[in-house]
Amino acid sequence: MSHTNNIQENSAQISLLQQEAKQLLEKLIATPSFSKEEDKTADLIQTYLHQKKVKTERKKNNIWAMNLHYDAAKPTLLLNSHHDTVKPNKGFTLDPFTPIAKEGKLYGLGSNDAGGCLVSLIATFLYYYEQTNLPFNIILVASAEEEISGVEGIELALPMLPKIDFGIVGEPTMLEMAIAERGLLVLDVVANGKSGHAAREEGESALYKILPDIEWFKNYAFEKVSDLLGKVKMTVTVIETENKQHNVVPSTCKLVVDVRVNELYTFEEILETIGKHVQATVTPRSLRMRSTGIALDHPLIKAGLALGKGYYGSVTTSDKALMPFPTLKMGPGDSARSHTADEFIFIKEIEEGISTYIQLIEKMISHE
Repeated sequence: MSHTNNIQENSAQISLLQQEAKQLLEKLIATPSFSKEEDKTADLIQTYLHQKKVKTERKKNNIWAMNLHYDAAKPTLLLNSHHDTVKPNKGFTLDPFTPIAKEGKLYGLGSNDAGGCLVSLIATFLYYYEQTNLPFNIILVASAEEEISGVEGIELALPMLPKIDFGIVGEPTMLEMAIAERGLLVLDVVANGKSGHAAREEGESALYKILPDIEWFKNYAFEKVSDLLGKVKMTVTVIETENKQHNVVPSTCKLVVDVRVNELYTFEEILETIGKHVQATVTPRSLRMRSTGIALDHPLIKAGLALGKGYYGSVTTSDKALMPFPTLKMGPGDSARSHTADEFIFIKEIEEGISTYIQLIEKMISHE
């Protein structure tokens, strides 16, 4: 039997999973789950999976499960998305915690980022959960703290799992394939001078000392430009001194610089270049959120191309950056709606998300 026929024969099961996914998303919307406060949605997801007779594991607010016929001799596919949300945009005119379905849309906080992706991946996992003779295992992880890149999210869960060979990260991409993702470096930059009275020729202004560095961050262009992610982008986003009054020459001046790195540079190369040109002290807050990419000839991407999916490089970061194996970022919804007032996802997008994930996996199976 062909896999196309297999999907057609299981259309009733897929239809039921699509219906249940919408209902699960409504419950998730109604349950506040700000980053570090996701315990209630973790309970909800775990209870839903238990009702499906799926054995789960939990670490903090991360929930995971393996397919019933897990075989350690086979490679493993990770299905991951997050259940934490940002706090509601102040422009909300609807109750962010009341799921409202109207005009084909489901409104509510986290509906688009990334509830629609999460429930679609849960449904996909359930579709394959009891299947025998899969060429690879499937592990589902519903993770926490993605919105703040927290250390008690996916990073906490991954060491608890068997070896992962490749993964799908559910983020709203309009079901196109984000095969590369910019890395994020946040830099604290400090210049030191000498304080003095502003009315006299005293002191050495740290603010003036740092001005050439600000100009350098603004104007410097890294040579390598990615076809997928474009150029490395550096933006000074914060500037401050210790002064609380107008008449003191500042002895210190601090900048925060947001650096978005394409896949052609390592963080170490970026920092080495900055160190050669900037006079102030530069300290990266973290080296965790690195740029990532997955090869066009990877079976996962080849399967997507066979389905007619396009691919691109994503300028936003996700938990994909924290995974030391090839991953595809793809999911229902639109990134442009994330963190907006009256956030919503089209109900049809959830249905298409489930169908697309299943078709993607079927394409991989058929080519094994």
